[in-house]
Amino acid sequence: MSERPPVTSDFYDLEALLDDDERALLHRVRAFMDQQVEPVINGYWSRGQFPHELVPGLAELGIAGNPYSGYGCPGRSSLLDGMIAMELSRGDASISTFMGVHGGLAMGSIYLCGSEEQKERWLPAMARMELIGAFGLTEPEHGSDIARGVRTTARRDGDGWVLNGEKKWIGNASFADLVVIWAVDEETDDVLGFVVEKGTPGFTAVDLEDKIALRVVQNALIALEDVRVPEENRLQEAHSFRDTASVLRMTRAGVAWSSVGCSRGAYEHALRYATEREQFGQPIAEFQLVQDLLVRMLGNITASAAMCVRLAQLQDAGTMTDEQASLAKAFCTMRMRETVGWARELMGGNGILLENHVGRFVADAEAIYSYEGTREVNTLIVGRAVTGSSAIV
Repeated sequence: MSERPPVTSDFYDLEALLDDDERALLHRVRAFMDQQVEPVINGYWSRGQFPHELVPGLAELGIAGNPYSGYGCPGRSSLLDGMIAMELSRGDASISTFMGVHGGLAMGSIYLCGSEEQKERWLPAMARMELIGAFGLTEPEHGSDIARGVRTTARRDGDGWVLNGEKKWIGNASFADLVVIWAVDEETDDVLGFVVEKGTPGFTAVDLEDKIALRVVQNALIALEDVRVPEENRLQEAHSFRDTASVLRMTRAGVAWSSVGCSRGAYEHALRYATEREQFGQPIAEFQLVQDLLVRMLGNITASAAMCVRLAQLQDAGTMTDEQASLAKAFCTMRMRETVGWARELMGGNGILLENHVGRFVADAEAIYSYEGTREVNTLIVGRAVTGSSAIV
């Protein structure tokens, strides 16, 4: 039997684009996921619970709010931020999603749409993960059409605001300290952002149960019944849905990276399995059809990661467009779906056992495929850009 190759999915050595300090941080994230998360995550996934005891370790990594400068945030490159999202998802997509909601959507809303005072008030504690954030946009009856369909309302009342409505699929909401809520001003019809603090009367969040994907993430149905929010908690630079979209544009790129990480995790478990599993007197890695599956997976991973690298470069240059982020999200999640399916196929029946991990990636891929803009919506955003005609109803 030939010597077993190292299990790696960075076939084109994209890590070499990072400097030594950045690469060291990426490796610390990888070690945390391998040593602290992987041994326990299947149990939490099976129970549909969130491992709160892992949060201090995540905080010690110092990766919350990676690309933001100042206000206690690291101010790192979009390339490193994306690779960290990929590394988190390589270990577990739910942990990556938790960090994406907190450090991307919630912190990003405050960073892009908050006043200087609001950034100073909230971001340093969020960067230390002493305060956990959530992001409330999607509603029970409005997902893909949320730009035209926000029904949660905000009514000015004296020195504050009164919020009423519902939000659905809101990650972290049931335990978050700060929840960003997007609502329509009853007077102007403008979409505004509000930071609702934990314990505010009239705010309730109930976790959705019986999910088949991202079971570790606590997605909640939020009810807002005459929730009073002071004016100083209204995001001062959020004036329309365009401002909401600026946050989504940034985080959509992170979802593309996360989908590559999901593919990498499934591939690496499948490759390891192939070198250890014997059938017909030899490791299955020595069979042609198994090698074919492995190369298909690696091709998808490498192409998707290379696309994400270029997207990150455009982000760092300040030139990334909506359609460029949408193409990466649509393409990488489609390739992810193929890749995790092939990883399961390689393992045969053992691929559906949680103990072999790949089944978790297969299930979690379904959620990544749909959130932050479905394939269909992202396709139509790109289609509008390349044809000059909008096919969005």
